Parts: sequence; C-alpha cells; structure tokens
Amino acid sequence: MREGMFIKRNVDKWNQYQHEKTSDPDETAERFITLVDDLSYAKTFYPQSKVTRWINGIAAGIYLNLYKNKKEKYSRVITFWKYELPFLFKRYHKIFLFTFLMFTAFVFIGVFSSMKDETFVRGVLGNEYVDMTEQNIANGDPFGVYKDEDPFRMFVRIAINNTRIAFVMALGGILLGVVTLYLMWSNGLMLGCFQYMFFAKGLGMQSVMVIWIHGTLEILALILSSAAGFIIAGSILFPGTYSRLISFKRGVKDALKIMIVLVPVFILASFLENYVTHLMSNTYDKASNEGLPLWTSASILALSLSFIVWYFVIYPIILHRRIAKNSTLTN
Repeated sequence: MREGMFIKRNVDKWNQYQHEKTSDPDETAERFITLVDDLSYAKTFYPQSKVTRWINGIAAGIYLNLYKNKKEKYSRVITFWKYELPFLFKRYHKIFLFTFLMFTAFVFIGVFSSMKDETFVRGVLGNEYVDMTEQNIANGDPFGVYKDEDPFRMFVRIAINNTRIAFVMALGGILLGVVTLYLMWSNGLMLGCFQYMFFAKGLGMQSVMVIWIHGTLEILALILSSAAGFIIAGSILFPGTYSRLISFKRGVKDALKIMIVLVPVFILASFLENYVTHLMSNTYDKASNEGLPLWTSASILALSLSFIVWYFVIYPIILHRRIAKNSTLTN
C-alpha cells in the first residue's frame, strides 16, 4: 500500500485517538493494540516517514497512561493477559498449527513403528520401564506408576523437570530450531509408543481417562513451547525488513512471553498428575476400593482442552476481528 493511501485510510482514527481521550480501559487497550499494529506496518514500509513518528507518539502517550500511572498499578497485568498475549498468539497461529501438525506426525510415527516392530517400544521407552508397566498390568494395577512415590515430591520434581524441558525446547530455537525439532521428535515418539503400549493391551480408553487428566495440559504446553522455539528460529532465518539482530531480539521477547503463560500450565499439569491422576489410577486397580468416577476425568479433560483452545486460538481470533471492525468503523 502506498504511504498516501495508508495515511488517508487511518488519519481520522489517529486524530481521534490523539485528541479524544477515553476513560474506558477496554477501549484504551484496543486503541493501543491498534496503534501498535499500525506502527509495526509503518515501520516496515515507511521507516523514515513523519507519519511513523506521529503514530509512535500517540502510542507512547497511551502506553504511559496504561503502564506508568501508579494509581492504575494492576492495569498492566490485566492488559497483558487480556490483550497483549492473545494478540501475540494471533500473530503466530500459523506457527502454532505447523508445530501441532508436526508433533502429531511424530506421535503417529511412534505408533506405526510400534505396530510394525515390537522391539521399537523397548528401544524408545527402555526395557526397565516397559517391564515395570507390563508387571503392573499383570498385577491388575495398570497405572501403578503414578503412585510409586510421595505425591508432593513428585509434584515438585515433575513440575521443575517439565518446565526445564519446555524452556530448552523454546531456547533451542537459537540453534536454528535444531534442538527444538529433536526434542519434539523424541517426545512425540515416546508419546506414540507409550499410548500404543496400553492400546495393544486393550487398555486404550482407560489410559486416556487416566493419563490425559494431566497429559492434555502437559502435551499441549510442550507443543506451544516448541512453537516458541520455532518463533526464535524464524526470527533468525527470516528477519524481513528488520536487521537480523533486531528481529532476533523481537523473536526471543515474543517466545518468552509465551513461556510466561506456560509455566503455570506446567505447574497445574504436575498437580493434576500427582493428586488427581494418582486417585484416578485407583479406579482401575483391582486391589483398590478407592478411585474417582469417570465423569471427573472427562470433565478435567474437557476443561483443560477448552482452556488451551479458547485462550490460544479462539479468543485471539475474536479479539483480532473486534479490533479490525473497530478500526474499519473509525476510518
């Protein structure tokens, strides 16, 4: 788009934002996000233009109003979670989809390879783990692995370990995504082999109702961590109109914002694994009289999946369309 047409389409909106103040926090946040979008476009195509500096000045004024006013000390947190993060997610939806499809392909490779070669599962998961699982199944306690240790110690250990792996997957993008891709490959294969092991024993649905209580959040968070790694890799390989250093800094910043969301997700997944999955495993333990009803597992699965899909996919799309509609109306 030519600069003149860009200005003509948006000048009335910018004048309104500059001269007509609003006390509505939602409207203020939407104005800020719209201006950031316009500023990004202007910096890309008209970096030396006066209009770029003008937009930057208007956005800076709103920024100061949102973030520097100590009387509104909580507005920054609300705006960050309600607007900034979803808007960021929308920008990277294609990478999210690419990462999800790739990870799914790795899982299916694990399943297919296990079906064709019985030794493949042992090669991926290890003889000790497979033997232990088969012994638990023979003893009538197929998911006994989830109650071998003190729940609190396991909660802390698993939360730290999963968070560590997630950050390695994300920061692996610095090496052009090679580390990220390798960890996706290995985790995808392990998940495929792990699930096949139970389905092959006729315990497929039972494993879903137990393992995916925590696995829904855990696996989807790992996929999003991998997407963060590819965002960093993309910022290095495809800097666009930015210098490679500036593009890299932007990619790292965006990736770390995504990881901020995922840390509490991993903590919640670990809590579910060690306190809810632990109880749900008793449902299928023939020697136990304790357990949870199946609707408990189904509800947690549905809520976990709904949260991830809503916050990372649906809500960002709704927010983006709302902002685009408002921008059109003000032109």
